[in-house]
Amino acid sequence: MKKVILIAIALIIELAGHSQTAAEYYAKGLEKSKNKDFKGAVVEYTKALEINPKLADVYTSRSEAKMNLFDFRGVISDITSYLELNPQNPYAYSFRALAKEFIKDYQGAIDDYTKAIELNPLIADAYSKRGNAKRILLNFAGAIDDFNKALKIDPNLAEVYVNRGLSKQGMQDYQGAIADYSSAIEINPDNAEAYSNRGGIRLAFKEFSAAINDFTKAIEIDPNYARAYYGRGFAKIISGQKYSGCLDLSKAGELGNEQAYELIKEYCNQ
Repeated sequence: MKKVILIAIALIIELAGHSQTAAEYYAKGLEKSKNKDFKGAVVEYTKALEINPKLADVYTSRSEAKMNLFDFRGVISDITSYLELNPQNPYAYSFRALAKEFIKDYQGAIDDYTKAIELNPLIADAYSKRGNAKRILLNFAGAIDDFNKALKIDPNLAEVYVNRGLSKQGMQDYQGAIADYSSAIEINPDNAEAYSNRGGIRLAFKEFSAAINDFTKAIEIDPNYARAYYGRGFAKIISGQKYSGCLDLSKAGELGNEQAYELIKEYCNQ
C-alpha cells in the first residue's frame, strides 16, 4: 500500500511539473510573438501543446503566430483544435473564416462567418466579411443583404460602403454604387478606393471632368495607385487632353498596370 501511495505521489509531482513546463513554454511563446519572432513562438507553443494538448489558449496564440507567417492551413488546423475545446466562441469561427479566405475557400469562410453570426448576431465584422465572400462568389444580392446588416449595427464602416458599392455595380445599380462610394468618402475622406471606384463609374457615363477629379483625389491620397492613373489617363485622352493622359498611362504602366500599355499603343504611339 505504501508503495502505491509513493507511486501516486510521484505521478502527481510529474504532472505538476509538466503543467508548469507547459506554462513556461507558453510564456516563452508569448514573449517571442511580442518580439515578432513568430517562427520561434510556434516552436514554443508546440512544446506546450505536446505536454498538454488541451490548452485552448495556446492554439489561438499559435494560430495568430502562424497567420503572421502566412501559414493559413496551419491557422485553420489550430482554430479547429481550439473549437473542439471551446465550440461557442464566435470570434474563433471568424478568425478561421479569414484564413479560409486566404486559401480561396470562400464557401468555407461563409459557413464559418454564418456560425459566428449564429453565436453572436451583433458582430458587424462577421456580416461585412461574409458579404465580401459572397461578393467574390458573385452572389451580389446576398452580399448587399449582409452589408446592410453590418451597417445597421455600425453605420460608420467606410469599407462596407465601398464593398456594397462594388456589389451594386455587379447588379448594374450604378447610381446606388455612386451613393455608397460617396458615403464612404464622407466617413473617411482619405479612402482612395472610393474615389477611384466612383471615378470609374463617372468615366463610364462620360462625366469626364468629374471622373478626372475623383481619380486625381485618389492619386493625391495614394501616389502609387496604378488603377487611378489608368482611369485618369483614359478620361483625359477621351476629353482631349492627350499628352497629359498619355503621361498618366505611362505612370500606370510603371506601377504595374499592364492594360495601360495597350491604351498607349492605341492612343499615344501615333
